[in-house]
Amino acid sequence: MATYVERVVESLKKRYPEQPEFLQAVQEVLQSLQPALDKNPKYEQFKILERIVEPERTIKFRVDWVDDKGEIQVNTGYRVQFNSAIGPFKGGLRLHPSVNISILKFLGFEQIFKNSLTTLPIGGAKGGSDFDPKGKSDMEIMRFCQAFMTELFRYIGPTVDVPAGDIGTGAREIGYLFGKYKQLTRNFDGTLTGKNLLFGGSLARTEATGYGVVYFAQNMMDARKDSLAGKTCVVSGAGNVATYCCQKLHQIGAKPVTVSDSRGMIYDPNGIDVKVLKQVKEIERASLTRYAELVSSAKYTPASSYPKDRHAVWDVPCFAAFPCATQNELNLADAKALLANGCKCVAEGANMPSTLEAVHAFLEAGIAYGPAKAANAGGVATSQLEIEQNAGMTAWSFETVDGRLKEIMKAIHDNAAATAAEFGQPNNLVMGANIAGFRKVADAMIAEGVC
Repeated sequence: MATYVERVVESLKKRYPEQPEFLQAVQEVLQSLQPALDKNPKYEQFKILERIVEPERTIKFRVDWVDDKGEIQVNTGYRVQFNSAIGPFKGGLRLHPSVNISILKFLGFEQIFKNSLTTLPIGGAKGGSDFDPKGKSDMEIMRFCQAFMTELFRYIGPTVDVPAGDIGTGAREIGYLFGKYKQLTRNFDGTLTGKNLLFGGSLARTEATGYGVVYFAQNMMDARKDSLAGKTCVVSGAGNVATYCCQKLHQIGAKPVTVSDSRGMIYDPNGIDVKVLKQVKEIERASLTRYAELVSSAKYTPASSYPKDRHAVWDVPCFAAFPCATQNELNLADAKALLANGCKCVAEGANMPSTLEAVHAFLEAGIAYGPAKAANAGGVATSQLEIEQNAGMTAWSFETVDGRLKEIMKAIHDNAAATAAEFGQPNNLVMGANIAGFRKVADAMIAEGVC
């Protein structure tokens, strides 16, 4: 007879066959919940799985804007408000050509448990558009963001839904979105996070996800009586998360030797120069080939020189790996390459960067493995701290916010580890994080009744 989890997963597969990313995320989470479901039949009695895999509401809208040539462009906008059992919806806005409902549902579903793990009162959501900021002028991006917010503002608010940045949505885009929100609502509040420091942003928010994933890895190493200090690390991605992951690794005495983008990878045996990386990616907005031009010790490997199902970053020998780019960037072949080269720690800075097969390989190998919903929760946690500061009309120091972030990441690790140990698998932080995040939300849903 099929288990409760199997029945729910099969039902979703029949209803949403065109949503592979969402189905993958659901399967990964629900499979690890089985011990908790066996121990607490109330979750099946109250149909928690059937309810938690469906968003409370999904909003889809057209976004019309005018480019610099005076031509009308049309994109699609979304907001998936997944679960508000423990607090207002919270999650980023992704601007990328790949954005579709499957990807946003997977991200929103993961966000439920990630936000729960922070111990802060925030629910799960995600949104965005298939708009691509790359190659667009500032004025085009401004006009798109204003058109996007003209539709979205009806559904968000400081106690309703608080969007943030994500891939393609940085401080510039958040600024344009907030300006339009303020104009439309006549409210100056904490509805958007990741804002400029000039109008309600928080110190350490930019660094938070990258710093947080390193803090989480440190906690995993502490639990194993080991350290990242003096160790070689590989990092994928070249955006905000990867940049500040590299910066924090340098600060703790580790050596990050790689970064990557969609076109290729940089390997720098002397350690990634974060100042140069920022110059290339944040100021010049150039390809990583530019990094190789500026740093003589760096070697550039184009993605086109590698098989489509492989990623050059994961072939570099290392002690620890930090996937910080995008979903499913690390597959089984990549995982085997990392393990064969002596990797002892994987901490995920991106959302669902490892395939299910790769996750199982890491767990079977017994290495320290920090799943995304735990390891990369620093960004959303610090976003919530920004909301707190906005509500109090105050601003905290960098040291205060960073200190809170460090405490939160330790609490997430310890909660996941204790929950995993409770169910007899002390090294399985996937199970620990999923069950810990799930129980808080599920118990809140039961306590609030069917509504």
